[in-house]
Amino acid sequence: MELKTKVIAENNKQELTIEREFDLPASLVYLAHTEPELIEQWMGNKVLQFEKRNHGSYQFETKSQEGMVLFRANGVLLNLIESQSFVRTFEMENTGFPIQLEFFTFESISETKSKLKMHIIYKSVEQRDQILKMPFAKGINMAHDRLEEVVSKSMP
Repeated sequence: MELKTKVIAENNKQELTIEREFDLPASLVYLAHTEPELIEQWMGNKVLQFEKRNHGSYQFETKSQEGMVLFRANGVLLNLIESQSFVRTFEMENTGFPIQLEFFTFESISETKSKLKMHIIYKSVEQRDQILKMPFAKGINMAHDRLEEVVSKSMP
């Protein structure tokens, strides 16, 4: 089955681009990335902190049923333009991966359709390639499928 979310990674570059078209308005896809309640629903992470403002920080966490931290990420939000774009730093804690820089754009295709583009810059080609060896594309596609499902249900 073809993945709806496309990961574009050129050889010998320390960046990649992720693109996905949604059957949702751009404003709702933006909200799914900037409203803690929606983030928790589609990402499956607990939002410990989310300051929706320029230079605001965020922190996400996932714990096992026993309470052990399985995943924690944090960063800073920059250049927020409502329903259009934002930039963030992203650090996966306790993984050894350096901080990455992520540019998000939300493009309106029609009143009910939009395109998300994420441009991610890594510290090195090696780091980017290491991320790509993980089930990265499948995981982000599953998350985006969930985003569309969650946000569609919350629409009036």
